[in-house]
Amino acid sequence: MQKDQIEKYEQFAKDKLGLKFNDINLLITALTHRSYVNEHRKTTSEHNERLEYLGDAVLELVTSDFLFKNFHLPEGIMTAIRAALVRTESIGDAGEKLGYAPLVRMSKGEKSGSARAHASILADCFEAVIGAIYLDQGYDAASDFIYKNIIVKMDQIVEDESWRDPKSLFQEICQHLHETVPQYRTLNIDGPDHDRTYTVGVFVNDNQLAEARGHSKHEAESTAAAQCIKIYKQKGLYTPEKIL
Repeated sequence: MQKDQIEKYEQFAKDKLGLKFNDINLLITALTHRSYVNEHRKTTSEHNERLEYLGDAVLELVTSDFLFKNFHLPEGIMTAIRAALVRTESIGDAGEKLGYAPLVRMSKGEKSGSARAHASILADCFEAVIGAIYLDQGYDAASDFIYKNIIVKMDQIVEDESWRDPKSLFQEICQHLHETVPQYRTLNIDGPDHDRTYTVGVFVNDNQLAEARGHSKHEAESTAAAQCIKIYKQKGLYTPEKIL
């Protein structure tokens, strides 16, 4: 890699991560997708999957430690909150805010892929960056990075109850208020076979309350259920339980 290209990664580390890497190649590898290696076998031999594996473990440890030390909650609830903190959408959003997308090395085919595929790649890179920071700077630096970009979302997750499964929660609400359960109906399916998009509506007593789109029926149903919960909160029909 040319010097000016390496300097871009060093500048990113300085400006966005507040770090000076001892081995900048760790950060470069963290932002290298497998597909790039397949296209550049003569010049590149390592992709980010091993760093992603390591970063995932560090992320789980740091978030688990934080929850254990700060909240006296049942195991199941802490597991659900941790899952909400580290899910693909959450860490992908954190990566988007850091702005490393232009530095991610991937194949031409992946660059022209779907938005969903790009989001997954960005999330994988985030975990790989954690792994790179851990190896280069140590546990404390990796922990600080996770606190600043992931654990900072804790209050919002608790307030929104996004740690709870929205379909299960909305069913509880409907059973309590209406003595019935919501019905989910597929309203439309479009897109090619490899990239389907489903539109699903939520009905209570045959009245449609919301609809949402997703790349699977479950994703669309969950998003629609979350919309219904938000509507019920705004109307004062549902007040979240105070668990913390």
